[in-house]
Amino acid sequence: MFKIRKQIKSLYAISAFSSFQIAGASWVALLAVRGFSMVQIGFAECLFHVASLLFEIPSGVISDVFGRKKTMIASQCFFVFSAFLMVISKSVAGVYVAIMLDALGYNFASGTREALAYDSLKKAGKETEYNKYASTEMMIYRIGNASAMLCAGLALWIGYQKAYSIDMVLGTLCLYFSFQLKEIPVSEACCNRNAIQRIWDCISTSAAFLKNNLKAACLMLWNSLVGAIATLLLFFLQAQLPLEGLPEGLLGPALFVMGLGGAAGAKLVQYCSHWRYSRISILCISGVLAGSLSVLTKCPIIMCIGGFLAGLFDDFLQVRSDVLLNGMIPSSQRATLVSVSSLCFSIIMIVLSPLVGWIFSFL
Repeated sequence: MFKIRKQIKSLYAISAFSSFQIAGASWVALLAVRGFSMVQIGFAECLFHVASLLFEIPSGVISDVFGRKKTMIASQCFFVFSAFLMVISKSVAGVYVAIMLDALGYNFASGTREALAYDSLKKAGKETEYNKYASTEMMIYRIGNASAMLCAGLALWIGYQKAYSIDMVLGTLCLYFSFQLKEIPVSEACCNRNAIQRIWDCISTSAAFLKNNLKAACLMLWNSLVGAIATLLLFFLQAQLPLEGLPEGLLGPALFVMGLGGAAGAKLVQYCSHWRYSRISILCISGVLAGSLSVLTKCPIIMCIGGFLAGLFDDFLQVRSDVLLNGMIPSSQRATLVSVSSLCFSIIMIVLSPLVGWIFSFL
């Protein structure tokens, strides 16, 4: 018998443990103290995004064709093995492989987690509760991620091997909860076809859906654009705040507080489910832009408030977009199409990152 509460609790547990990766949250600093150059670290970051771009949509197709539970298990295996390689690797080559495996872990979970949650609720006749799930899941993830960033000093103190060993333990817990998930069949008609036919059907029908549903495609692009602006602001504030006089010892707490902005936005969206999407879009882009303008004040406190607001309105829009998008797309291509949305975000990030970096160079 299908137990929806157990399914949702397992998904919440995976989000909680996977978000609190203390080594993953401070991997740049950990590589730096190990003696790796900024060029090597920069190339590692590049490899992460290249792997993400290459495998984002294929991972969604794999999820739709071969099953969401199997894909979630594979995702956690990638995370655990990545952390293990970080523990034992002494060379930059081993680090690069670990970074790419970490990217694959994110790819396989992206789209799969949302698709499994929505279709689980749909099977239980409770798809209207997806708004509450998406809001709570995002809030759990943001709090966990912010807490991990707060522990950056701890990770540096105990050393990279112990820090990544903790990540391995957390990844193993996520793997356990992944095995507790129940698969939700979404396309029985295609089960008699071979794997190649099923993959081709998934890709072709997903492409046809986007071609014939301009509203869904525009929603993906709009949500990705707003999210990229907010993400880049928070990213560059890490470097800008100390330059504007924030004591280094307060950077971790400042990043933690700004991270809670996303948790607040994810929670608030539950109380605004009746709002029109156009109204939410105007509110959120205004909030993100207002938060971005805080850097012009050069006041650390106001900049932190701006970062908090940007995170709040970003996740407010993201959760609302996620709910609306999942209600529009067919179950058999759900993970693939959500992965397309993630791909849009990566592409926009690649385009905007140099531009935003150039803007910050003048501040």
